Amino acid sequence: MIDRYTRPEMGRIFSLENKYAIWQEIEVLACEAHAELGESGITQDEAAWIRAHAAFDKAEVDEIEGVTNHDVIAFLTNMGSYIDRDVPAGQPKPSRWVHYGMTSSDLGDTALCYQLVQATDLLIEDCRALGEVCRRRAFEERDTLCVGRTHGIHAEPMTFGMKFGSWAWELRRDLDRLKGARDNVAFGAISGAVGTYSSIDPRVEEYVCRHLGLAHDPLSTQVISRDHHAYLAGVLATAASTCERIATEIRNLQKTDTLEAEEPFRKGQKGSSAMPHKRNPITVEKVCGLSRVVKANAQVAFDNVALWHERDISHSSAERVAQADSFIALDHMFQCLIRIVDGLVLYREQMLANLDKTRGLIYSSKVLLALVDTGITREDAYKIVQANAMETWREVQRCSGGTSFREKLEDDPQCTLPPEQLDRIFDPRSFLGRVDVVFDRLEQLSFE
Repeated sequence: MIDRYTRPEMGRIFSLENKYAIWQEIEVLACEAHAELGESGITQDEAAWIRAHAAFDKAEVDEIEGVTNHDVIAFLTNMGSYIDRDVPAGQPKPSRWVHYGMTSSDLGDTALCYQLVQATDLLIEDCRALGEVCRRRAFEERDTLCVGRTHGIHAEPMTFGMKFGSWAWELRRDLDRLKGARDNVAFGAISGAVGTYSSIDPRVEEYVCRHLGLAHDPLSTQVISRDHHAYLAGVLATAASTCERIATEIRNLQKTDTLEAEEPFRKGQKGSSAMPHKRNPITVEKVCGLSRVVKANAQVAFDNVALWHERDISHSSAERVAQADSFIALDHMFQCLIRIVDGLVLYREQMLANLDKTRGLIYSSKVLLALVDTGITREDAYKIVQANAMETWREVQRCSGGTSFREKLEDDPQCTLPPEQLDRIFDPRSFLGRVDVVFDRLEQLSFE
């Protein structure tokens, strides 16, 4: 999944190197907090030494973990070796203060939430960028006529810009949800074995969280409750569904029988190993497939909420896979769609041809209302319109001769609408007299 359309930043966020770097910062901050509070034996000079000499080597951590079978202990052992490496002989080792009064989840959960904030910030940028592209393209195509479809069937005329505009509004809502989910997961906890602060001052937690830009969890057990993470996963799934909606519409519009839009097809690109003529919507199909992964992973996050008592680790293995996969997948989906929507190829002449494909049936609603305005009942008007529409539809299905829907109405003595009124009704622009209100609202849409 890592290719030229995936930014490496998201992958780095979930790398062990980044996780260990955050672990190191948390441990150093905790030492500095202890020194500042003055309630443990660590001095300001020792905290400064730890800050200056703290380091780790991933390969060495991996080697130690192969023996300890405990990632936090392996990391602390490796970090401690760097802190103590240049300490003069006979002096106490400053590394003894690292992880003082803490438990593994204090380190791991606080770091994980920090990673999730980092990752969500990238998705917020992605969502904003895609939303702005959709908004721009909406105004570019505000007057591009096309047929609207319900149930996959031609309904009434609309403009293609409305499609882009609808996507833009949904992405604005996704942006709001992502911002809210970011705040909801931006928590840290350094409260000890079961959250009682038995061996650590709560002010250490406050100090560390403040310097990381996190809020301190008001009551953690040994872990930060996974409802925070489940909420975020649900928001990711919702954003993935938006991406899937956009991609699905493009796929449908690219079908040979429709061909109103097409994802960009680069020079030299090949569509099929067997059929050289193929121009397949492979990128938007990929977006749809990855959406299934993100949505499925949300269920993992929901299942992780119910842990045994104050903590177990059944959540840990699952979220190490699901969280990284969801963020990397959604980031990739956004990046793909930014490129696709920005460069979406539109076939406007085909849109007009499709408008006329049903020989005027898409104007039936206006005919119905016009007949009601003459004084007959809606039921009688419906019968007149439907009878002529179904006859037209049968001829469309058979690709046979016959007359258009309008011509049939003109020949029907029960339809009393004069020709000049039918001229107005059978003008696709007659459906768009109030569409400016849609774009006036879109003018106010901001992705700030």
